[in-house]
Amino acid sequence: MEFGAEFYVLLGFIVFLGLLVYVGAHRMVLKGLDARGEQIAEELRQASKLREEAVSLLASFEKKKAEAEASAAQIVADARVQAEQLAQDAQTRIADFVTRRTKQAESKIALAEAQAAADVRAAAADHAARAAEIVLRAETQGQTGADLVAKEIASLKARLN
Repeated sequence: MEFGAEFYVLLGFIVFLGLLVYVGAHRMVLKGLDARGEQIAEELRQASKLREEAVSLLASFEKKKAEAEASAAQIVADARVQAEQLAQDAQTRIADFVTRRTKQAESKIALAEAQAAADVRAAAADHAARAAEIVLRAETQGQTGADLVAKEIASLKARLN
């Protein structure tokens, strides 16, 4: 029987596989595959753990964000209320100020009117006294008339002022 090259290649391959089984190469390959599988499983567990932590952290940040937005909205609402209150207070104070200034102006005007009336009366009294003096001098001549005129002029000034 004649054996070809293919037969010897097949026989060499079978011997090689038998030698590998005898040496225990299949155990090393399986051990390597098992170790790689365990390593992948550990990486998957770590990835799962990290994902859970990331999800919880995301939820925490979203909660904090919602709280911060609510707090900001409350601060803005409070600021608007305070601004409205300040505006109302300012408007009330301005109205009070205008009222006070109006009253002060009115009292100054009344005082000026009273002063002007008093000045007019004093001027009228002075002119009346001079006119009376002129008339009385013309009508009364002599020492008695002069005494009488001087006395009446003094009493008239006292009564008018």
